Order: sequence, then C-alpha cells, then structure tokens
Amino acid sequence: MEPVLTDNALWAWVARYARCAGSGLCPDEWFPVSIEPAKARHEAAAAIAVCAGCPVRAQCLELSLRHWDVGQHGVWGGLIAADRAQLRRQWPADHHGGAGPPHPGQLFGRCSPSCSCVWRRAATLSER
Repeated sequence: MEPVLTDNALWAWVARYARCAGSGLCPDEWFPVSIEPAKARHEAAAAIAVCAGCPVRAQCLELSLRHWDVGQHGVWGGLIAADRAQLRRQWPADHHGGAGPPHPGQLFGRCSPSCSCVWRRAATLSER
C-alpha cells in the first residue's frame, strides 16, 4: 500500500491543479442551500460539472473527509455535503485502511470492478 500524503502535500496539490479556482462560477454555486440531496445536486450542478473533469477531484474529496470542519460545507470532489457525510459515516468500516483515507491513487476507479468500497460508492453518488 502506498503511503498516505501529508495534509500539506495534499493541500498544495489541490491548490495548484484544482479547476474550481479558474471556473468563473459565482461562489454561491458551490454551496447549495437545499437540505434534500436531489435538490442540492440540482442547485450545485454547475459546480459538480467543473469537478467532473478536475484532475485533483479525488484529492479534493479526501481533504473534505479529512477536515470535516471545513469539508462538511459546499461541493468538494464533485459531491454535495449529504453525499460526503454518507461516505464519512461508512469510512471507518471500509477495507482501504479504516484508520484514515487511502492514497489518492486508489480513488475513483483503481478498485476492482467487484469492489463495494466507500470510494467506489463515491463515484456512483457523483453520477446521479
């Protein structure tokens, strides 16, 4: 298993390559106000679309889960807060380490096709 990146390395990687910074979206588009997940996804559709093609989407999602005090708000890694909260509740029981997040290279597609881990479910949630 590859080592987990430090917070500083992960923040630097995301800050350098994230597409959200240059997206031109109004900041409000990153923070849906609806509590109901389907409505929140609709409100944040433009932000989620930016994330879909972002090269650091997985790392962004990981940061939101590591730093829940900040990560519980808005769109991170293409997911709304309700979807990330669901992932976070399932995280400790996951087979990718339990004690912390996996290396970002394991996110979004590096698992086997039969895998039902938390990261595979993240990809499914973002496709709704």
